[in-house]
Amino acid sequence: MWSNGNFAPVAQEIEAAGLKVRGVLPRELTGTLYRNGPNPHFPTPATHWFGGDGMIHAIALADGTAAYRNRWVRTPKWRDEDRAGRALFRSFAGKLPDAPEWVGDDRGVANTNIVWHGQRLLALEEAHRPTRMVPGTLETLGYADYGPLQGPFTAHPKIDPLTGEMFFFGYNADGPLTAAMTTGTIGPDARLTRHLKFATPYCSMVHDFMMTTRHLLFPVLPLTGSRDRLEKGLPPYAFEADRPAMIGIMRRDAPSAALRWFQGSPCYVFHAMNAWEEGDTLHADVMVYDEAPLFPRPDGSPGDRSRQLAYLTRWTFNLADGRDTFTSRRLCDLPGEFPRIDDRLAGRQHRHGWFAASVPGEAASQGQSDQGERQGIVHLDALTGAQATLWLPPGDATSEPVFAPRGRAEGDGWLLAVVWRAASNTSELLVLDALDVEAGPVATVELPQRVPFGFHGNWVEGVGA
Repeated sequence: MWSNGNFAPVAQEIEAAGLKVRGVLPRELTGTLYRNGPNPHFPTPATHWFGGDGMIHAIALADGTAAYRNRWVRTPKWRDEDRAGRALFRSFAGKLPDAPEWVGDDRGVANTNIVWHGQRLLALEEAHRPTRMVPGTLETLGYADYGPLQGPFTAHPKIDPLTGEMFFFGYNADGPLTAAMTTGTIGPDARLTRHLKFATPYCSMVHDFMMTTRHLLFPVLPLTGSRDRLEKGLPPYAFEADRPAMIGIMRRDAPSAALRWFQGSPCYVFHAMNAWEEGDTLHADVMVYDEAPLFPRPDGSPGDRSRQLAYLTRWTFNLADGRDTFTSRRLCDLPGEFPRIDDRLAGRQHRHGWFAASVPGEAASQGQSDQGERQGIVHLDALTGAQATLWLPPGDATSEPVFAPRGRAEGDGWLLAVVWRAASNTSELLVLDALDVEAGPVATVELPQRVPFGFHGNWVEGVGA
């Protein structure tokens, strides 16, 4: 399925200016929306969506005009395969048996996220260091140098908007399918200031984590990794429904020995919306699945699609009562994914949040395990409980909605979302008033080529493509 519809890769790297705009692009929008996602350079045996080569799509907005550019991230894997003219690696399984002797072992794809920190544009995936990109040309500069940091690095670092620090973690820190993790801090000057390792209850695929003003939260959830399964020809990563959810919490400045584990019911979370503190209580708003999608059960059988729906849920942790459990409360009855906030509130209590949603009836009957079923953009007001949704026409699908600020007040700005138009097999950029999504786009940019379903993006103000 990963080669059909809008999962299919595009073959061309292009650039185009003066794109057609329906409506009026706000002139205050000056900067670039960068998006990252898998786009295989060559077909790969047993391809998983997560294994495709990273491709950056940059949409630059300035003075009411729009321009587009896309480029593959030229990782060591991409360069080796480009030289060979064919695929050399399998998703999650290393080199093909007939790969030439000169091929390296680095199979990083840099295909998941792209962030701006320390005056660096960084393409990310969770098994390798960040890859530096040139903001204007999207030229690949290679791995970012953070001194002794050589191991895995999350695709979801957290940047404190007040201190400018970037917090990160890495799982499989002692090698593939190991239970060790690392965490650390990179200052606003792009220098590594902290790096430590800790043990986890079991080996888990840890895609995201949470940050508050004083704490970090690490969700170790039962999408487990197993070398024993791999050696038996079974899935190396699978959902084990009999393992509890384990959330590790530590102060941002504490040693690893201070890590404290909280236990909950089995579930999975790919993405967190935000987390914050109220005295000795921590809250985290996360998208919770009863069963992890996109991966099988330990015996290789498929999971239950009706349980593979994510709902925005609030986890609450009391750090003072001595208990090792936490509470969970669903905040919205619409399933969806890719939650975002006004990032100026990262680590602090937010009021406004957004995510990409599924049509309720279709999600309930079919289950949702891929991005192509997300037809709505939801705005939730956490203060009033109000909910507003923009639904796309049947068959169309939206990417992650990204917030771009306008004024100082939280939520005063726009949502930027790349959508796929199924009937024409084309892509457009929607620009929405972030606090009035139901009104529809104030502007729609017609993109010069299709943007395949990807993962994450970010708005970088004042930086052009």
